Amino acid sequence: MDNTSLPNNDEIIACSLFSQYFSVMNSEMGKWIIGAGLVIVGIGLGIYFLGDKLNWLGRLPGDIRVERENFSFYFPVTSMILISIIVSLLLRLVHYLGR
Repeated sequence: MDNTSLPNNDEIIACSLFSQYFSVMNSEMGKWIIGAGLVIVGIGLGIYFLGDKLNWLGRLPGDIRVERENFSFYFPVTSMILISIIVSLLLRLVHYLGR
């Protein structure tokens, strides 16, 4: 009998880990993935339709911008803090209304 067709221990462990990982995926996980996709689409639509009105974002005082002849560095510190505060407030509102 040819033993090359039988799985070795590493293949059995990998298959077991794979099945354990994907056994966690159920309808609840699917709902979260759909929700995340809708949020990403909403952000994309907002940027598409409001992009010209949001040109101040990234140019706030505190945003770091260094431009040289062959080099440019951009680190929007203040803009990211502002976005973080807005997202935190929105998540708190959703959590509060979800009770």
